[in-house]
Amino acid sequence: ASGYYISRWTKCIHSSHDFSDMVYIDNYVFNKDVFIQFNSTVGEYVGYTELGVHNARLFNNNPGQLQGERAQVDGYCKHNAEIRQTAIADKT
Repeated sequence: ASGYYISRWTKCIHSSHDFSDMVYIDNYVFNKDVFIQFNSTVGEYVGYTELGVHNARLFNNNPGQLQGERAQVDGYCKHNAEIRQTAIADKT
């Protein structure tokens, strides 16, 4: 099938039990290629294509958007990891 496909996927990565090394990644994908990414260790958006660089500049100049993305480490990643860890620990 021909056409254009855009998607967005997020993930949380950690290896410590206390989640102190938690990383939040938010990818914007066009036709299977990441064109812009927010990584909590970097703290801002990075563009990988001409469009991505343009959008990264716009997103990074929006304090509310950056603040929202930075907050995802605690509000989304750590919160859900704690729920999952509790569920697993209760079953052992």
